[in-house]
Amino acid sequence: MTILEPVPLDQLPTLPSQPAGVPWPTRDWPTGSLPARVDPAELEALIDRAFGPEPDAGFGASHALVVVHEGRIVAERYGLDSGPDTPLLSWSMAKSVIHALVGILVQDGRLDPAACAPIDAWQGACDPRARITLQHLLRMTDGLEFNEDYALPSNDTDPSDARWSHCIDMLFGSGMDDVAGYAIDRPARHEPGAVFNYSSGTSNIIARIIGNELGGNSERVRSFMHDRLFQPIGIRTADPSFDAAGTFVGSSYLHMTARDWARFGLLYLRGGEWDGETIVPRAWVDDCRRAWAVDEEGNRYGTHWWVGADGRGSFWCSGFEIQRVICVPSTDLVVVRLGRTPQEHYDTPKVWLEQIIALFD
Repeated sequence: MTILEPVPLDQLPTLPSQPAGVPWPTRDWPTGSLPARVDPAELEALIDRAFGPEPDAGFGASHALVVVHEGRIVAERYGLDSGPDTPLLSWSMAKSVIHALVGILVQDGRLDPAACAPIDAWQGACDPRARITLQHLLRMTDGLEFNEDYALPSNDTDPSDARWSHCIDMLFGSGMDDVAGYAIDRPARHEPGAVFNYSSGTSNIIARIIGNELGGNSERVRSFMHDRLFQPIGIRTADPSFDAAGTFVGSSYLHMTARDWARFGLLYLRGGEWDGETIVPRAWVDDCRRAWAVDEEGNRYGTHWWVGADGRGSFWCSGFEIQRVICVPSTDLVVVRLGRTPQEHYDTPKVWLEQIIALFD
């Protein structure tokens, strides 16, 4: 898992502005027609592959698709048990919401990404974890030992075994009542900044830092999320989950409707601006669009967002079972997909999403 030299800020693709005359979807989503270059029949046929009467079995369960072009919804489809008002689970897309919350606190002068992470348990004189910064955590280069494998360990697997899933144990086992505490207790394996290791535990440590800065109370965190991020952009269905210790489980658990996920994507596609107001600093959004590392499968990671190498400037939130909020600057596009795809069939929705996006090129 390789650390990359990021693209200079001045070479990032330009983010599109909200077109004149298109209302911001703070209350209701404006709808529009497909651009002339998109064949409606071809798009409809693609959508039918996932949502039609005889869907491709490779998708598993398809819950929702929302396509936003130039600020308007131009295509939308839901599964049998879902609709525009159905809150759906984020899984790891919540990590990108964590990014937004930190950005707001940085804007307020309450957190410093370059400062060492304010975790008391790491502050021993000889503890190598004392050198971990908030920025290391955001880029998943903290160096902590954490196995993100989602396979359930067998009953006789020892926790010291390399096959042990720290993610499963944190979310559903010994760590579930205090997810951040579980992750904080992981030992250092690498020097901070030297190795990329995607880790849900890391996101929950950041969630603890956010919670502590806001007073350590889950209701204060919930209010902050709604008052500073969700409500200003019209998100009314957000339901974050907290563990027994009062920490937002920011690695995995946030429910919102597909339309509200599209609002979050549009916020980032617009550089953190919403109807004349800065919600997330532009520099913070730009930083998440720079790839800082690449994993063993060739996927490029920014700062709690994934980054494409498709020539479009694409960047996206990603969650287990192929949850996606994809922002495409070159064509002013946001594509939201929510569903449940088995891991052995991940290529089916991945290729399908690429085909939908390519229609707008």
